[in-house]
Amino acid sequence: MTSLNSHGLRFAFGTLTVLPVRVTRWDRRAARAGMLCAPTAGLVVGLLAAVPGCLLLLLGSGPLLAAVASAAVPAVLTRGLHLDGLADTADGLGSGKPADDALRIMKQSDIGPFGVITLLFVLLAQVAVLYQLYGQSWAHGTVAAAVAAVTARLALTLASRQGVPAARPEGLGAAVAGTVPVRAAVAVGAVTVAACAGAGALLGGYGALHHALAALAALGVAQLLLRHCVRRFGGVTGDVFGALAETAATAALVVLALG
Repeated sequence: MTSLNSHGLRFAFGTLTVLPVRVTRWDRRAARAGMLCAPTAGLVVGLLAAVPGCLLLLLGSGPLLAAVASAAVPAVLTRGLHLDGLADTADGLGSGKPADDALRIMKQSDIGPFGVITLLFVLLAQVAVLYQLYGQSWAHGTVAAAVAAVTARLALTLASRQGVPAARPEGLGAAVAGTVPVRAAVAVGAVTVAACAGAGALLGGYGALHHALAALAALGVAQLLLRHCVRRFGGVTGDVFGALAETAATAALVVLALG
């Protein structure tokens, strides 16, 4: 079990980040463990995203520059793969074509108008919320960056649950699709949402409730997108996973900006 957990962490960090972690096993068991560890990788990404934001505030910059830096770090730590997946998924869904043609469009290296527009508004929303929260305090910005990144990776855990098929026989989507038992996915989800609530509680007031609701709302939005993609494409792909992560992160941030 300890060995499998180690391989799971390697799988999570090796596939979901550019951190120098070598994936030593590439099989269904390692994929299951890796997707269960995905929120842990998200926590590291979120905390690293908050570092330049806090440093810039400490050095006297305004919250806008801090927000831009914090929004850029997750893109760097994933080589932009999640944003690329979001754009490709938007192009595939926006094409209105049958599943095979839509998947072919998503696999092309270029980006279409639907992808450009989606990327523009998603990144604007992320920067706008982080600007608002860093304007309140460095702590609000840090917790928001961490909660958004953790929730984004938790959405991938839930999308890897049994019963969700792969749209293609190859790629990351096929490697992880259907690997996670439903009960295990729910358990990891409950622990992660509780952790988000605990982080929010550090901010006082209704922080715990607010951050728990942000995580739950984000997961709900991601599940709606997942269901739509499964209907349109016949299953999940690596691009769909990227779209789910960015959608969940953005939705969590938007909820944190409210109230």
